Amino acid sequence: MNEKTRLFIEKNLNADIRQLALKAHHETDIDLPLALRQIAGRQTARRKLPSWAALDGLLFPPHLNMEQCSSEQTARYKADICRRLIKSPLTKLVDLTGGFGVDFSWMSEAFDKATYVERDSELFAISSHNFSILNKQVEAHNADGIDYLHQMDHATLIFLDPARRDDKGARTYGIADCTPNVLEIKDELLQKADYVILKLSPMLDWRKAVSDLGEPNVREVHIVSVQNECKELLMVLAPSSTPATLQQSPFTIICINLLSDGSSQQFQVPSLSTFHFPHSTFHFPHSTFHHYLYEPNASIMKAGCFQELAQHYGVQPLAPNSHFFVSEQPIDGFPGRSFQISTVSSMNKKELKTALSDIHSANITVRNFPLSVAELRKKLKLSDGGNTYIFATTLANNQHILIVCSPLS
Repeated sequence: MNEKTRLFIEKNLNADIRQLALKAHHETDIDLPLALRQIAGRQTARRKLPSWAALDGLLFPPHLNMEQCSSEQTARYKADICRRLIKSPLTKLVDLTGGFGVDFSWMSEAFDKATYVERDSELFAISSHNFSILNKQVEAHNADGIDYLHQMDHATLIFLDPARRDDKGARTYGIADCTPNVLEIKDELLQKADYVILKLSPMLDWRKAVSDLGEPNVREVHIVSVQNECKELLMVLAPSSTPATLQQSPFTIICINLLSDGSSQQFQVPSLSTFHFPHSTFHFPHSTFHHYLYEPNASIMKAGCFQELAQHYGVQPLAPNSHFFVSEQPIDGFPGRSFQISTVSSMNKKELKTALSDIHSANITVRNFPLSVAELRKKLKLSDGGNTYIFATTLANNQHILIVCSPLS
Protein backbone atom coordinates (compact mmCIF):
# COMPACT_ATOMS: atom_id res chain seq x y z
CA MET A 1 0.00 0.00 0.00
CA ASN A 2 1.50 3.32 -1.06
CA GLU A 3 1.49 6.43 1.12
CA LYS A 4 -1.19 8.25 -0.89
CA THR A 5 -3.53 5.26 -0.58
CA ARG A 6 -2.94 5.14 3.17
CA LEU A 7 -3.69 8.85 3.56
CA PHE A 8 -6.79 8.53 1.39
CA ILE A 9 -8.08 5.77 3.69
CA GLU A 10 -7.43 7.83 6.83
CA LYS A 11 -9.18 10.86 5.34
CA ASN A 12 -12.31 8.91 4.32
CA LEU A 13 -12.87 6.47 7.17
CA ASN A 14 -16.42 7.77 7.72
CA ALA A 15 -17.36 8.26 4.08
CA ASP A 16 -20.21 6.56 2.25
CA ILE A 17 -18.50 3.84 0.20
CA ARG A 18 -20.74 4.13 -2.87
CA GLN A 19 -20.45 7.89 -3.08
CA LEU A 20 -16.72 7.70 -2.47
CA ALA A 21 -16.27 5.19 -5.31
CA LEU A 22 -18.02 7.58 -7.71
CA LYS A 23 -16.15 10.68 -6.55
CA ALA A 24 -12.68 9.11 -6.48
CA HIS A 25 -12.76 6.98 -9.63
CA HIS A 26 -10.41 9.46 -11.37
CA GLU A 27 -7.72 9.12 -8.66
CA THR A 28 -4.90 7.39 -10.51
CA ASP A 29 -2.24 7.63 -7.83
CA ILE A 30 -4.13 5.58 -5.24
CA ASP A 31 -5.18 1.93 -5.23
CA LEU A 32 -8.91 2.68 -5.10
CA PRO A 33 -10.23 -0.92 -4.82
CA LEU A 34 -7.88 -1.56 -1.90
CA ALA A 35 -8.76 1.75 -0.26
CA LEU A 36 -12.50 1.19 -0.55
CA ARG A 37 -12.18 -2.29 0.89
CA GLN A 38 -10.17 -1.07 3.86
CA ILE A 39 -12.62 1.75 4.59
CA ALA A 40 -15.63 -0.58 4.35
CA GLY A 41 -13.83 -3.21 6.44
CA ARG A 42 -13.02 -0.77 9.22
CA GLN A 43 -16.61 0.49 9.25
CA THR A 44 -17.83 -3.10 9.67
CA ALA A 45 -15.17 -3.69 12.34
CA ARG A 46 -16.53 -0.80 14.43
CA ARG A 47 -19.70 -2.86 14.78
CA LYS A 48 -18.28 -6.37 14.99
CA LEU A 49 -14.69 -5.91 16.20
CA PRO A 50 -14.42 -2.64 18.14
CA SER A 51 -11.04 -3.52 19.66
CA TRP A 52 -9.58 -4.08 16.21
CA ALA A 53 -11.27 -1.04 14.68
CA ALA A 54 -9.45 1.11 17.22
CA LEU A 55 -6.01 -0.09 16.07
CA ASP A 56 -3.96 1.54 13.32
CA GLY A 57 -2.35 -0.63 10.67
CA LEU A 58 -4.75 -3.57 10.57
CA LEU A 59 -5.81 -4.82 7.15
CA PHE A 60 -9.31 -6.05 6.36
CA PRO A 61 -10.38 -8.76 3.91
CA PRO A 62 -13.11 -8.64 1.22
CA HIS A 63 -16.70 -7.88 2.24
CA LEU A 64 -17.86 -11.52 2.33
CA ASN A 65 -15.09 -12.49 4.74
CA MET A 66 -15.90 -9.52 6.98
CA GLU A 67 -19.58 -10.45 7.10
CA GLN A 68 -18.83 -14.13 7.79
CA CYS A 69 -16.20 -13.64 10.48
CA SER A 70 -17.08 -13.95 14.14
CA SER A 71 -17.85 -10.92 16.22
CA GLU A 72 -15.57 -9.89 19.03
CA GLN A 73 -18.21 -10.98 21.56
CA THR A 74 -18.48 -14.53 20.20
CA ALA A 75 -14.71 -14.84 19.81
CA ARG A 76 -14.20 -13.85 23.44
CA TYR A 77 -16.82 -16.41 24.45
CA LYS A 78 -14.90 -19.17 22.66
CA ALA A 79 -11.76 -18.08 24.50
CA ASP A 80 -13.66 -18.43 27.78
CA ILE A 81 -14.68 -21.98 26.81
CA CYS A 82 -11.03 -22.80 26.15
CA ARG A 83 -9.88 -21.42 29.50
CA ARG A 84 -12.46 -23.51 31.30
CA LEU A 85 -11.64 -26.70 29.42
CA ILE A 86 -7.86 -26.50 29.35
CA LYS A 87 -6.09 -27.11 32.64
CA SER A 88 -2.82 -28.84 31.69
CA PRO A 89 0.51 -27.01 31.21
CA LEU A 90 2.18 -26.47 27.81
CA THR A 91 -1.07 -26.23 25.90
CA LYS A 92 -1.40 -25.89 22.14
CA LEU A 93 -4.21 -24.62 19.89
CA VAL A 94 -4.44 -25.52 16.19
CA ASP A 95 -6.98 -23.67 14.03
CA LEU A 96 -7.31 -25.63 10.77
CA THR A 97 -9.64 -23.10 9.11
CA GLY A 98 -8.03 -19.85 10.22
CA GLY A 99 -9.81 -17.42 7.87
CA PHE A 100 -9.55 -13.78 8.95
CA GLY A 101 -8.26 -15.01 12.31
CA VAL A 102 -10.80 -13.42 14.64
CA ASP A 103 -11.66 -16.57 16.61
CA PHE A 104 -8.05 -17.72 16.49
CA SER A 105 -6.74 -14.39 17.82
CA TRP A 106 -8.84 -14.43 20.97
CA MET A 107 -8.72 -18.19 21.55
CA SER A 108 -4.92 -18.20 21.28
CA GLU A 109 -4.71 -16.13 24.47
CA ALA A 110 -5.78 -19.24 26.43
CA PHE A 111 -2.83 -21.35 25.16
CA ASP A 112 0.94 -21.46 25.43
CA LYS A 113 1.32 -22.12 21.70
CA ALA A 114 -1.03 -21.44 18.80
CA THR A 115 -0.94 -22.55 15.16
CA TYR A 116 -2.96 -20.84 12.43
CA VAL A 117 -3.64 -22.68 9.15
CA GLU A 118 -5.32 -21.03 6.15
CA ARG A 119 -5.26 -22.24 2.55
CA ASP A 120 -6.35 -18.94 0.92
CA SER A 121 -3.14 -17.03 0.23
CA GLU A 122 -4.76 -13.56 0.41
CA LEU A 123 -6.46 -14.24 3.76
CA PHE A 124 -3.23 -15.80 5.03
CA ALA A 125 -1.22 -12.69 4.10
CA ILE A 126 -3.77 -10.33 5.69
CA SER A 127 -3.98 -12.34 8.91
CA SER A 128 -0.21 -12.79 9.17
CA HIS A 129 0.21 -9.01 8.87
CA ASN A 130 -2.47 -8.42 11.52
CA PHE A 131 -0.91 -10.88 13.96
CA SER A 132 2.23 -8.73 13.97
CA ILE A 133 0.15 -5.60 14.70
CA LEU A 134 -1.73 -7.49 17.45
CA ASN A 135 1.57 -8.77 18.95
CA LYS A 136 0.49 -12.37 18.51
CA GLN A 137 3.34 -14.86 18.62
CA VAL A 138 1.88 -17.59 16.43
CA GLU A 139 2.95 -20.29 14.03
CA ALA A 140 1.24 -19.65 10.70
CA HIS A 141 0.92 -21.97 7.70
CA ASN A 142 -0.47 -21.18 4.25
CA ALA A 143 -1.72 -24.70 3.70
CA ASP A 144 -4.83 -26.85 3.38
CA GLY A 145 -6.17 -27.64 6.84
CA ILE A 146 -6.78 -31.31 6.11
CA ASP A 147 -3.29 -31.79 4.70
CA TYR A 148 -1.90 -30.14 7.81
CA LEU A 149 -4.04 -32.37 10.05
CA HIS A 150 -2.56 -35.49 8.47
CA GLN A 151 1.00 -34.49 9.39
CA MET A 152 0.54 -32.49 12.61
CA ASP A 153 1.56 -33.54 16.11
CA HIS A 154 -0.88 -33.84 19.00
CA ALA A 155 -2.61 -30.63 20.10
CA THR A 156 -4.56 -29.72 23.19
CA LEU A 157 -7.42 -28.32 21.14
CA ILE A 158 -8.30 -28.18 17.43
CA PHE A 159 -10.73 -25.56 16.18
CA LEU A 160 -12.62 -25.74 12.88
CA ASP A 161 -15.09 -23.39 11.26
CA PRO A 162 -16.07 -25.29 8.09
CA ALA A 163 -17.02 -23.15 5.08
CA ARG A 164 -20.79 -23.10 4.73
CA ARG A 165 -20.94 -22.46 0.99
CA ASP A 166 -20.76 -24.94 -1.90
CA ASP A 167 -18.61 -24.57 -5.02
CA LYS A 168 -21.31 -22.36 -6.58
CA GLY A 169 -21.41 -19.97 -3.62
CA ALA A 170 -24.78 -21.18 -2.27
CA ARG A 171 -25.23 -21.50 1.49
CA THR A 172 -25.05 -24.93 3.08
CA TYR A 173 -26.02 -25.95 6.61
CA GLY A 174 -25.51 -29.68 7.14
CA ILE A 175 -22.14 -30.83 8.51
CA ALA A 176 -21.57 -33.17 5.55
CA ASP A 177 -22.25 -30.34 3.08
CA CYS A 178 -19.60 -28.00 4.50
CA THR A 179 -15.91 -27.80 3.63
CA PRO A 180 -14.16 -29.64 5.11
CA ASN A 181 -16.66 -32.43 5.84
CA VAL A 182 -15.89 -32.95 9.53
CA LEU A 183 -17.69 -36.30 9.57
CA GLU A 184 -15.00 -37.72 7.26
CA ILE A 185 -12.12 -36.60 9.49
CA LYS A 186 -13.73 -36.82 12.94
CA ASP A 187 -11.78 -39.86 14.06
CA GLU A 188 -8.45 -38.33 13.09
CA LEU A 189 -9.34 -35.05 14.79
CA LEU A 190 -10.11 -36.87 18.03
CA GLN A 191 -6.91 -38.90 17.78
CA LYS A 192 -4.82 -35.75 17.51
CA ALA A 193 -6.45 -33.49 20.12
CA ASP A 194 -7.81 -33.63 23.66
CA TYR A 195 -10.71 -31.45 22.52
CA VAL A 196 -12.21 -30.34 19.23
CA ILE A 197 -14.46 -27.29 18.91
CA LEU A 198 -16.63 -26.99 15.79
CA LYS A 199 -18.36 -23.78 14.80
CA LEU A 200 -21.53 -24.63 12.86
CA SER A 201 -24.43 -22.76 11.31
CA PRO A 202 -27.11 -21.47 13.73
CA MET A 203 -29.64 -22.82 11.21
CA LEU A 204 -28.55 -26.39 11.90
CA ASP A 205 -30.68 -28.55 14.20
CA TRP A 206 -28.42 -29.26 17.17
CA ARG A 207 -30.05 -32.66 17.72
CA LYS A 208 -29.09 -33.75 14.22
CA ALA A 209 -25.59 -32.38 14.73
CA VAL A 210 -25.22 -34.49 17.88
CA SER A 211 -26.56 -37.53 16.05
CA ASP A 212 -24.22 -37.01 13.09
CA LEU A 213 -21.14 -36.48 15.26
CA GLY A 214 -21.94 -39.30 17.69
CA GLU A 215 -23.24 -38.67 21.20
CA PRO A 216 -20.33 -40.40 22.98
CA ASN A 217 -17.95 -37.77 21.60
CA VAL A 218 -20.11 -34.67 22.07
CA ARG A 219 -19.37 -33.12 25.46
CA GLU A 220 -21.01 -29.68 25.15
CA VAL A 221 -23.43 -27.93 22.84
CA HIS A 222 -23.32 -24.13 22.93
CA ILE A 223 -26.14 -22.18 21.30
CA VAL A 224 -24.79 -18.63 21.07
CA SER A 225 -26.87 -15.51 20.48
CA VAL A 226 -25.83 -11.86 20.38
CA GLN A 227 -28.47 -9.30 21.29
CA ASN A 228 -31.11 -12.04 21.03
CA GLU A 229 -30.11 -13.08 17.51
CA CYS A 230 -28.85 -16.66 17.22
CA LYS A 231 -25.37 -16.53 15.69
CA GLU A 232 -23.50 -19.79 16.23
CA LEU A 233 -23.81 -23.42 17.16
CA LEU A 234 -20.65 -24.66 18.88
CA MET A 235 -19.95 -28.34 19.47
CA VAL A 236 -17.24 -29.42 21.92
CA LEU A 237 -15.99 -32.93 21.19
CA ALA A 238 -13.57 -35.18 23.07
CA PRO A 239 -12.38 -38.75 22.57
CA SER A 240 -14.86 -41.11 24.23
CA SER A 241 -12.05 -42.99 25.96
CA THR A 242 -10.65 -40.06 27.95
CA PRO A 243 -11.25 -39.98 31.72
CA ALA A 244 -12.65 -36.46 31.43
CA THR A 245 -15.23 -37.68 28.95
CA LEU A 246 -16.25 -40.67 31.01
CA GLN A 247 -16.84 -38.40 34.02
CA GLN A 248 -19.00 -35.95 32.06
CA SER A 249 -21.95 -37.95 30.77
CA PRO A 250 -24.45 -37.00 29.49
CA PHE A 251 -23.39 -33.90 27.61
CA THR A 252 -24.35 -30.36 28.58
CA ILE A 253 -26.35 -27.85 26.54
CA ILE A 254 -25.49 -24.20 27.20
CA CYS A 255 -27.80 -21.47 25.91
CA ILE A 256 -26.19 -18.04 26.06
CA ASN A 257 -27.28 -14.60 24.91
CA LEU A 258 -24.42 -12.08 24.83
CA LEU A 259 -25.55 -8.51 25.45
CA SER A 260 -24.05 -5.22 24.26
CA ASP A 261 -23.16 -4.08 27.79
CA GLY A 262 -20.85 -7.06 28.27
CA SER A 263 -23.29 -9.07 30.38
CA SER A 264 -25.02 -12.26 29.28
CA GLN A 265 -28.08 -14.40 29.89
CA GLN A 266 -27.10 -18.04 30.34
CA PHE A 267 -29.13 -21.16 30.91
CA GLN A 268 -27.54 -24.58 31.21
CA VAL A 269 -29.28 -27.89 30.68
CA PRO A 270 -27.38 -30.77 32.26
CA SER A 271 -28.79 -33.68 30.25
CA LEU A 272 -30.76 -34.75 27.21
CA SER A 273 -33.55 -36.36 29.21
CA THR A 274 -35.47 -33.11 29.60
CA PHE A 275 -35.96 -32.82 25.86
CA HIS A 276 -38.21 -35.84 25.57
CA PHE A 277 -41.17 -34.91 27.77
CA PRO A 278 -44.54 -34.73 25.98
CA HIS A 279 -46.75 -31.66 26.39
CA SER A 280 -48.89 -33.56 28.90
CA THR A 281 -46.17 -33.16 31.52
CA PHE A 282 -46.64 -29.38 31.47
CA HIS A 283 -49.23 -27.73 33.67
CA PHE A 284 -51.05 -25.05 31.69
CA PRO A 285 -52.77 -22.35 33.76
CA HIS A 286 -56.56 -22.51 33.82
CA SER A 287 -56.82 -18.73 33.99
CA THR A 288 -55.18 -16.47 31.45
CA PHE A 289 -54.71 -13.76 34.06
CA HIS A 290 -51.29 -13.79 35.64
CA HIS A 291 -49.25 -10.82 36.70
CA TYR A 292 -46.04 -11.48 34.74
CA LEU A 293 -45.12 -12.83 31.31
CA TYR A 294 -41.73 -14.07 30.08
CA GLU A 295 -40.30 -14.66 26.62
CA PRO A 296 -37.15 -16.86 26.46
CA ASN A 297 -34.16 -15.56 24.54
CA ALA A 298 -33.26 -16.81 21.06
CA SER A 299 -30.78 -19.46 22.25
CA ILE A 300 -33.36 -21.11 24.49
CA MET A 301 -35.92 -20.97 21.71
CA LYS A 302 -33.40 -22.71 19.46
CA ALA A 303 -32.62 -25.36 22.09
CA GLY A 304 -36.26 -26.06 22.89
CA CYS A 305 -35.52 -26.66 26.58
CA PHE A 306 -38.88 -25.35 27.79
CA GLN A 307 -39.60 -28.06 30.37
CA GLU A 308 -36.28 -27.50 32.12
CA LEU A 309 -36.73 -23.73 31.95
CA ALA A 310 -40.17 -23.91 33.58
CA GLN A 311 -38.90 -26.19 36.34
CA HIS A 312 -35.80 -24.12 37.05
CA TYR A 313 -37.51 -20.72 37.27
CA GLY A 314 -40.87 -21.80 38.65
CA VAL A 315 -42.84 -20.38 35.73
CA GLN A 316 -45.78 -21.91 33.85
CA PRO A 317 -45.96 -22.31 30.07
CA LEU A 318 -48.95 -20.40 28.77
CA ALA A 319 -49.85 -22.97 26.10
CA PRO A 320 -48.28 -25.98 24.36
CA ASN A 321 -46.92 -24.07 21.36
CA SER A 322 -46.72 -20.47 22.53
CA HIS A 323 -43.33 -20.66 24.31
CA PHE A 324 -44.43 -17.82 26.57
CA PHE A 325 -44.35 -18.30 30.34
CA VAL A 326 -46.32 -16.70 33.17
CA SER A 327 -46.04 -16.33 36.94
CA GLU A 328 -47.83 -14.66 39.83
CA GLN A 329 -44.61 -13.19 41.25
CA PRO A 330 -41.72 -11.49 39.39
CA ILE A 331 -38.81 -13.81 38.60
CA ASP A 332 -35.28 -12.41 38.87
CA GLY A 333 -32.71 -13.33 36.25
CA PHE A 334 -35.03 -14.95 33.73
CA PRO A 335 -32.97 -15.54 30.53
CA GLY A 336 -35.08 -13.49 28.14
CA ARG A 337 -37.54 -10.62 28.26
CA SER A 338 -39.77 -10.04 31.29
CA PHE A 339 -43.05 -8.09 31.37
CA GLN A 340 -45.81 -7.05 33.71
CA ILE A 341 -49.25 -7.91 32.35
CA SER A 342 -51.81 -5.12 32.34
CA THR A 343 -54.62 -6.64 30.26
CA VAL A 344 -55.58 -9.89 28.56
CA SER A 345 -58.12 -9.72 25.77
CA SER A 346 -59.79 -12.09 23.35
CA MET A 347 -60.22 -11.03 19.73
CA ASN A 348 -63.80 -9.96 20.47
CA LYS A 349 -64.29 -6.43 19.12
CA LYS A 350 -65.82 -5.12 22.32
CA GLU A 351 -63.05 -6.57 24.48
CA LEU A 352 -60.39 -5.22 22.13
CA LYS A 353 -61.88 -1.74 22.22
CA THR A 354 -61.78 -1.74 26.02
CA ALA A 355 -58.29 -3.26 26.29
CA LEU A 356 -56.72 -0.89 23.75
CA SER A 357 -58.71 2.27 24.51
CA ASP A 358 -55.69 4.30 25.63
CA ILE A 359 -53.11 2.65 23.37
CA HIS A 360 -52.04 4.24 20.08
CA SER A 361 -48.72 2.48 19.46
CA ALA A 362 -47.24 -0.85 20.56
CA ASN A 363 -44.50 -3.39 19.93
CA ILE A 364 -46.27 -6.51 18.65
CA THR A 365 -45.07 -10.12 18.78
CA VAL A 366 -47.08 -13.04 17.38
CA ARG A 367 -46.44 -16.71 18.05
CA ASN A 368 -48.77 -19.59 17.22
CA PHE A 369 -51.31 -17.06 15.98
CA PRO A 370 -53.23 -16.87 12.68
CA LEU A 371 -52.23 -13.29 11.81
CA SER A 372 -48.81 -11.84 11.02
CA VAL A 373 -47.49 -8.79 12.87
CA ALA A 374 -48.36 -6.56 9.91
CA GLU A 375 -51.87 -7.98 9.63
CA LEU A 376 -52.55 -7.65 13.35
CA ARG A 377 -51.14 -4.12 13.46
CA LYS A 378 -53.48 -3.13 10.63
CA LYS A 379 -56.45 -4.76 12.32
CA LEU A 380 -55.73 -3.03 15.63
CA LYS A 381 -54.87 0.29 13.95
CA LEU A 382 -51.74 0.73 16.05
CA SER A 383 -48.46 2.33 15.04
CA ASP A 384 -45.13 0.73 15.93
CA GLY A 385 -43.03 1.51 19.00
CA GLY A 386 -43.64 2.93 22.43
CA ASN A 387 -43.48 1.28 25.84
CA THR A 388 -46.47 -1.01 25.35
CA TYR A 389 -45.92 -4.62 24.24
CA ILE A 390 -48.64 -6.84 22.84
CA PHE A 391 -48.14 -10.60 22.59
CA ALA A 392 -50.61 -12.45 20.39
CA THR A 393 -50.88 -16.21 20.84
CA THR A 394 -53.23 -19.19 21.12
CA LEU A 395 -54.14 -20.92 24.37
CA ALA A 396 -54.43 -24.65 24.96
CA ASN A 397 -58.20 -24.40 24.35
CA ASN A 398 -57.48 -22.84 20.90
CA GLN A 399 -58.63 -19.38 22.02
CA HIS A 400 -56.75 -16.52 20.37
CA ILE A 401 -55.70 -13.85 22.86
CA LEU A 402 -53.72 -10.62 23.14
CA ILE A 403 -51.60 -10.01 26.24
CA VAL A 404 -50.89 -6.32 26.83
CA CYS A 405 -47.72 -5.69 28.87
CA SER A 406 -45.07 -3.23 29.93
CA PRO A 407 -41.42 -4.29 30.33
CA LEU A 408 -40.01 -4.97 33.77
CA SER A 409 -36.97 -2.83 34.51
